[in-house]
Amino acid sequence: MKRIFLLLTFMLSFLQLRADEGMWLLTMIKRLNGVDYKKEGLKLTPEEIYSVNNSSLKDAIVQFGGGCTGEIVSKEGLLFTNHHCGYGQIAALSTPEKDHLTNGFWAMKKSEEIPAKGLSVRFMIRMDDVSQRINAKLNNNMSAEERKNIIDAEYKAIQTENSENGKYTVVVKDFYNGNEFYYFVYQDFKDVRLVGTPPNALGKFGGDTDNWEWPRHTVDFSVFRVYADANGNPAEYSTNNVPMKPKHALPISLKGYQPGDFAMILGYPGRTNRFLTSYGIEQMVKKDYPAWVEASKLAMDVMKKYMDKDQATKLHYASQYASVANYWKNRQGTIDAVEKNQTIAGKRALEEKYKIWAVMPGNEETYGSVLDDIRANYQQMSDRNVERNYSQQLQRNAKYIMVAYQLGSLFKTYADQDDAGKTAMKTKVTDAIDKVYDTFNPSLEGEMLNSMVELYQHKVNKEVASATLLKADSKTLSTLAFESIFANKESALNFVNNPDRLKIDADPLRKLANGFVEDQKLLGEKFSKIDDAFAKNSRIFLDGLRKSQPDKAFYPDANSTMRLTGGTIDTLPERTDRNYHGIAEKDNYYTDTKGMVAKYKKGDEEFDLPKRFLDLVAKKDFGPYKDKKGYMPVNFLSNNDITGGNSGSPVLDANGSLIGLAFDGNSEALSGDIIFDQKWQKTINVDVRMVLWTIEKYGKAGHLISEMTLVK
Repeated sequence: MKRIFLLLTFMLSFLQLRADEGMWLLTMIKRLNGVDYKKEGLKLTPEEIYSVNNSSLKDAIVQFGGGCTGEIVSKEGLLFTNHHCGYGQIAALSTPEKDHLTNGFWAMKKSEEIPAKGLSVRFMIRMDDVSQRINAKLNNNMSAEERKNIIDAEYKAIQTENSENGKYTVVVKDFYNGNEFYYFVYQDFKDVRLVGTPPNALGKFGGDTDNWEWPRHTVDFSVFRVYADANGNPAEYSTNNVPMKPKHALPISLKGYQPGDFAMILGYPGRTNRFLTSYGIEQMVKKDYPAWVEASKLAMDVMKKYMDKDQATKLHYASQYASVANYWKNRQGTIDAVEKNQTIAGKRALEEKYKIWAVMPGNEETYGSVLDDIRANYQQMSDRNVERNYSQQLQRNAKYIMVAYQLGSLFKTYADQDDAGKTAMKTKVTDAIDKVYDTFNPSLEGEMLNSMVELYQHKVNKEVASATLLKADSKTLSTLAFESIFANKESALNFVNNPDRLKIDADPLRKLANGFVEDQKLLGEKFSKIDDAFAKNSRIFLDGLRKSQPDKAFYPDANSTMRLTGGTIDTLPERTDRNYHGIAEKDNYYTDTKGMVAKYKKGDEEFDLPKRFLDLVAKKDFGPYKDKKGYMPVNFLSNNDITGGNSGSPVLDANGSLIGLAFDGNSEALSGDIIFDQKWQKTINVDVRMVLWTIEKYGKAGHLISEMTLVK
């Protein structure tokens, strides 16, 4: 603990890279030298950003639901995140009669806040570097299995040492392709309740058309509250729980911003591959991502067909559709950006310099052939990687396969019990059935199964394909599913009431699912040695890359751990085909409600607006939230370095006050997960003043504002 504190006293003193590049672990910034964040405008001390012993900014930041970020904004545990981060929960809490997704929702008192089943938030307590401890027991001559066994044993020991008998969740992760290791101590709160959300027309304004595009006009936020037991500890949902008392809540600034103003983001970026070789990028954009795009688009078309017919289906599949659509556009955009920005050529130029260093005396034995070895690995894995992409989309979207596999195993165990055992298990089994089928449309899923398997059969090289799927008649799979035990909730419950082990074993859908899963295991075993060699070569390459540039500060790839990125409010370079909707090109760092109304199309699924919103804007009833120039801000740009997982992250000013919520990137830089483009890479944020205006003026929930600390 003491060592962490001493290291952090130097934190943020120096930077080598421009402030807008890099996703830095909070204990890692001590490595940097060059440009001072203080000179960029930061007014906080290191201890105010990260402290183990005292409250700091990191205590207000949470990992939201495992895939987004959120921030605490009141001493009563009130939490902001993006609308699209809360989308699944909002949809799950909606019904055709109480459609919170479409109409919005605002709890006027705490007793009206709705428990979000299965949702949790994670606070980071502390972290530390255990690289020396683990690396002391490893060497490059070990087999992959030997290395894994040692690392796993150390992970377990570190978790035991720091969990305080289960009070905390301890996660150990590798960085720099396995060259360094850090552990993170977390506290998870599982009673999280929906407090408020704008209607979908605001929270998702612009839909797929505006996704990844600037200028943007999306009111992308939602409000939740974290609850704890009477002693302030995490607890399962209970009516006796009380709003948690956070160590720190972010103050909220109403001052606005100008280009060049310092902006900092703390959050949980999901995954980047900035050290990917040119061979990896080529495989990605020419083979892997095209497979992803094609399979995703097919799945979206099937979902949309049934969602348009029925409101309940639309609600049940809203989150899945939005997620698939988001990545569909992201992957296609990445392909386009890599080609446009000549990313592969740039990587190859860097690799040629690396090769010169790698064959120098003392380097050649370890590093001399590693790039050639990686290239050979990709040649061996190419078709298998394509199969993985089609397979992943099939598993994600064709639910009948995973339902038959997972419920089938549970049903089999249930059928094998004696009467007492069945009685003991029955609630567990029926709960599992409810979880699966309450949002399940059999007709949609039948067509999805047919379509996704047929695509797989036509597109995957037979040498690496699932033999089970290749043999299946894709035209009749839906019929097979409809005749199965797993066809729908009624047939599944009927089995529970009349369990028959022989019927389970003979079920054709279960046979298909089991065969597919077994085929995937066999494929994994077939390629395991190549995968192990690739992991080793990637680790050695990155070790060499860092040693070849000893004066450069290397930030680690994102891996869902808390990171800091600094930057400034910024504009996008001019583009002749862009419509700024009344904003001068020199001022394109923000959008306002005028531009939102300019995009308005009555009755359009993506660009319709609620009448109440239009009336408030027409009256210019903006209260204290309008900019000093008179406009009502909606979104703004900064040049912070983020990726998926940063959605919902707080954008903070030089004093650590909240000015916005990060929610998107721009299409020009969709290759950002593999290379940072200094010119084009931006972050699109929803202005916190629009958040507060929507809560108070549109939602009439001003009582929530009274909980917050506003900086005017």
